[in-house]
Amino acid sequence: MKMTTKLNPIIQSYIPLVKGIAATFGSRCEVVLHDFTDLQHSIVAIENGHVTGRSSGSPMTESSLKLVQNGKVDEDIVNYTGKSADGRVLKSTTVFIKDEHQKVIGCFCINFDITELVGARSVLNDIMKISEDFQERPNDAKNLNVVSVVLTDLVKETLDEVGKPIIYLSKDDKVMMVDRLDQKGAFLIKGAIDYVANVLCVSRYTIYNYLDEIRETK
Repeated sequence: MKMTTKLNPIIQSYIPLVKGIAATFGSRCEVVLHDFTDLQHSIVAIENGHVTGRSSGSPMTESSLKLVQNGKVDEDIVNYTGKSADGRVLKSTTVFIKDEHQKVIGCFCINFDITELVGARSVLNDIMKISEDFQERPNDAKNLNVVSVVLTDLVKETLDEVGKPIIYLSKDDKVMMVDRLDQKGAFLIKGAIDYVANVLCVSRYTIYNYLDEIRETK
């Protein structure tokens, strides 16, 4: 293991970041600082080394070592994936460190163990899967009858812009959504008030109130 007093001051300046980032993102986040002076013992600081089974004085991973040996260090490598020796899925970023002469002298690496998250995503995707033929139908068909495809598309598009599930929409979010729909001409379509009220889980009178509130501020 190298002593930090022998490190290039530029590399040494990264050492506090190793602890800080690892503490921020927890035990699944391995943070590694490499000094390229000795590639076979390049790690000079590491936190959460259990992620890849390494410690101070260990070498770079084989894939990273090949990049350095082949001189492919001109651009940082962000958000790439790989696997640890025991098969865990990693999301990684490598930032190359240059000295005052723009020579690459080391790198700063983050390896995040996303194994459980990958599994959780698979479960969530399976749970949330719906038929491609599914179309949301208003609860009160007596009042809404057949709603225009244009209207349903406008509402879906506006919901996507807001970026939240309906259950998490605040009043301000709903007012903003109604404002956007109004700007797009949605309320010129027959049945729009009732349809939007149903989607937002409010009464049709609430939609009228939102529209009055919006138009009073313009």
